[in-house]
Amino acid sequence: MLINKMVFHSMFKEVAELWEENIQRLTDIDSRFGDGDHGVTIGKMSKLILNELHNWKDESIADFIKTLEREILNVSGGSAGPLYGTMIGGLAKPLTNEEEIDASLLKGMFSGSLSELQELTKATVGDKTMMDALIPAVKAAKSTEGTPLEILKAASDAAEKGLRDTENMVSKFGRARSYGDKTLGTEDAGAASTSLFFQGLYKGALKEFKTEL
Repeated sequence: MLINKMVFHSMFKEVAELWEENIQRLTDIDSRFGDGDHGVTIGKMSKLILNELHNWKDESIADFIKTLEREILNVSGGSAGPLYGTMIGGLAKPLTNEEEIDASLLKGMFSGSLSELQELTKATVGDKTMMDALIPAVKAAKSTEGTPLEILKAASDAAEKGLRDTENMVSKFGRARSYGDKTLGTEDAGAASTSLFFQGLYKGALKEFKTEL
């Protein structure tokens, strides 16, 4: 089972729909110690992704990702646009004009996503940011031997665990940093949306691969 354009389309459609469904949840989390606009910004990105998916015709997977990157980088709403545009754009790092993505290439895409984002932020695991979901997800993907679907499942599970772990962390970046220990007991909004991203990738692929069985 390889990831082709149809599967990739389903993956990002699921991401967009999950983000859309969780706008209020993300807003509520971010309103506690952040600017309160994360849900709104993620909502803008979800609509943008759905629009680009609708217009996707002959572009390669790599070119489609680069189009998303350009559009998301310009989304207004604090640092989320640059961060998520960079994260998504990094997926294209190992790609040229491949029509299918195998397990090895998928791992390279996730590694590219992380390395590009690490050029933009110094945050790491334990800082209560989106990196608490992204770094474990990429590590899990790279260490999983199996099909692309198994890799996506491992990444999704690791991102979800990383999100849960943020409840026991003190924020070290952004506006939330000023609240110190008060941020204990609350999930990080960025880790939540990143976890949803990996859930979407997995669920979207699962829907398509099930039709092949």
